[in-house]
Amino acid sequence: MLLEPIDLAVFVGYCLLIIGMGLFVSREKKGHVKNSSDYFLASKALPWWAVGASLIASNISAEQFIGMSGSGFALGLAISTYEWMAAATLLVVAIFFLPVYIKKGIYTMPGFLLDRYDTRVRTTMAVFWLLLYVFVNLTSVLYLGALTLNTILDVPLFTGIVGLALFAMVYSIYGGLKAVAWTDVVQVVFLIAGGLATTYIALSMVGNGDAWEGLGLLRKEVPGHFSMILSKGEMMIPDGKGGTKDAYLELPGLSVLVGGMWITNLSYWGFNQYITQRALAAKSLDEAQKGMIFAGFLKLLMPLIVVIPGIAAWVIVKNGGDTTFIQSMTDPATGLVKSDRAYPTLLQLLPVGLKGLAFAALTAAIVSSLASMANSTSTIFTMDIYTKYFGKNASETKQVTVGRITALVAFAIASIVAPALGQLDQAFQFIQEYTGFISPGVFAIFFFGVFWKKTTSNAALVGASLSIPLSVVLKAVFPNLPFLDRMGVVFLILSTLMVVISLVEGKGKDHPNSIEVNRDLFRTSTQFKIGAILIAGIIAGLYTIFW
Repeated sequence: MLLEPIDLAVFVGYCLLIIGMGLFVSREKKGHVKNSSDYFLASKALPWWAVGASLIASNISAEQFIGMSGSGFALGLAISTYEWMAAATLLVVAIFFLPVYIKKGIYTMPGFLLDRYDTRVRTTMAVFWLLLYVFVNLTSVLYLGALTLNTILDVPLFTGIVGLALFAMVYSIYGGLKAVAWTDVVQVVFLIAGGLATTYIALSMVGNGDAWEGLGLLRKEVPGHFSMILSKGEMMIPDGKGGTKDAYLELPGLSVLVGGMWITNLSYWGFNQYITQRALAAKSLDEAQKGMIFAGFLKLLMPLIVVIPGIAAWVIVKNGGDTTFIQSMTDPATGLVKSDRAYPTLLQLLPVGLKGLAFAALTAAIVSSLASMANSTSTIFTMDIYTKYFGKNASETKQVTVGRITALVAFAIASIVAPALGQLDQAFQFIQEYTGFISPGVFAIFFFGVFWKKTTSNAALVGASLSIPLSVVLKAVFPNLPFLDRMGVVFLILSTLMVVISLVEGKGKDHPNSIEVNRDLFRTSTQFKIGAILIAGIIAGLYTIFW
């Protein structure tokens, strides 16, 4: 299927706007040579609205538009817990962790670990993060984006992967975080406008032309898809192999609210380089915190854009839909209806004009995340690996050059690996589970590093090193243990080990690199407090309605 001329014009216009803007903001004043602060932290000049927009543009990608819509198709509204709890998590990070990072003046998360612990902990986590960004994050976003191009435009999968990688590289490798962050402001506008247009059309299809009636019909047709807290055996979902599995394994009831979901969210929003890097680039702590409030409000909106369309697609398929729709949802290789094809299929049904906008929105989400991940990969490698082991005396210019080469290599590796994800039914859950192999260790070493002065470097090294092995063992021994619960178990084991090692090794004394925290460090502005209360109230209301 080809885009109509007006849709193609909208899409090409978007592409030219992003590339042009990225190259424009990347320019330096005459006589100024781009240094590491310019390239990796956007000269520390981002206002709150740019911080918030960049956070969301970096976060919302194909894994949400395609992956979360696919999970909405299979699981229903319950998958929204990732978005709504993320809004709450942003408040926690803004109050308790961001002040510490900015006070320390760090560039990277491994850099913080060096300051609090030692070189071994910093290097171990730097390597883990590099592997995660390249082989899970970059790879999955490229695959899901290419899947969309394949479904909508019949572009061969590998061609789509290479094309998306090249688009993201055009401006991000040259301009660094400054180009990424400022283009993200525009990307978010496309992302939200195009996303809402797709939701409107999907609901109108269900409601025979009336979107509001369509929303009501969704709850009537599939009430089980509007349960936020799932019980064992309540819902069976596709396993991607022609069979089914218990949805409880994906979202294990109340433990979602009090267990592993907090670990994965805090690890992502609080200790993840390509997220925190935006806040570290803010003009001030107050601007960074306001940016996180802005991002929190946008997160509350996301399920309407990325989950509801997936539920609408489920209703269309459940009711027999039209033949073309169901064929597009079906994987030609296996003959199975694939959850992750829900959103790309809906895009094909948009009217002329809106289709180009929605396609641009999806591309904006994909490209902004790719650019962010690649920039953070280059930041960690350059600042925490290269300058420490290979180029200790490297000039600022050399560091920027190494950063660009690293991003290029990361894109190349991810492009080669991405096609292997084609066997998955819900790529979003794949990302969450395998990111969760490292999340318990990340959360443990940061949490104890900030809030317990007795935590030793050896204890942190144990926490960092055992997170993946413990996760693998528990997955093998207890295959029916939900992965979110597994993350909670791993965190408790690591925490116990870290406390025992620290007390035995440190003999009850504070670690010399411990962080001095006081109440003044965690003070926030009146505007922040008002925003935080509103977000907390909205989350409470949503869970009350959809419990």
